[in-house]
Amino acid sequence: MAELHKIIASVKDALGSGTRTNSHDADESAAVPVAQSAQRAELASAFARELEEVGGKFLGILTPAEVANRIVSLAGEFGAKTVALGQGIASDMGAIGEALERADFRIVRVLPVADIERAAMRSRVADAELGVADADYAIASTGTLAVVSNPNRPGSLTLLPTASLVIVQIERVMPNLAAVLAEMGPSGVAANRLTLITGPSRTADIEKRIVLGVHGPKSLHGIVVWPHDD
Repeated sequence: MAELHKIIASVKDALGSGTRTNSHDADESAAVPVAQSAQRAELASAFARELEEVGGKFLGILTPAEVANRIVSLAGEFGAKTVALGQGIASDMGAIGEALERADFRIVRVLPVADIERAAMRSRVADAELGVADADYAIASTGTLAVVSNPNRPGSLTLLPTASLVIVQIERVMPNLAAVLAEMGPSGVAANRLTLITGPSRTADIEKRIVLGVHGPKSLHGIVVWPHDD
C-alpha cells in the first residue's frame, strides 16, 4: 500500500504543477480539465485501494509508453514462458506482444477462429502462465474490472491462464456498476456478455478454507493507463 500512496501523491503533484496565469478568463478555462483530472485521480485511487482489498495487485498508473515494459517485468517475475494476449480497446497489444517476444516469451495471440478451431485456441490460452486483456471499465467502489467478451477478447483470456493482468484506461474508471451500465446503455447491456472480475478466483473447501485458482486465475493484477496529455 505504501507504493499506492506514492502513486497517488505523484498524480496530485502533477495536477498541481501546471503554470499559473493572472488572467481570470484563463483560470476559468483551465478549471474544467483540472477538476476532471482531480476526479479521475480520486477514482483511480479508490479503484487501486479496493482492488488490493479483494486480493488483487495494483501495478500503478502508467503512461502508454510504460505499459509494455511493465508487463515484460511482470511476466519475468512470474517465471512465465507463455503469455496470451487479446485484442486491445485502446492499448497497443501489438507493441506489447513485440516487447514480450524480444524478451523471449512465447505469445498466444487470441484471434477470432472458426468453431472447429475454438477448442485448440482455448487449450493454448489455458497453457499460458499469464493472460493480458483490456478492460472495458473498472469500478472504483468495488475494485472490479468489467470486460465485454467477444471473439477478439473471449472470456477464456481472463479465466484460464494462471495469472491475469487487466489494463484499463483512466477515462474508463467509473464510480460504480450503475455508471458502467449507464455508459453501456440498454442496447449495449442486452447485446453483450459482461464479465465482472472482483479479485482472483477463490473458493472454499468443506472446512471453509479459502483456496485460490480452482476455477480461474490465482492472481489478478491491474494497471490504469493515464496519457501524458490528459
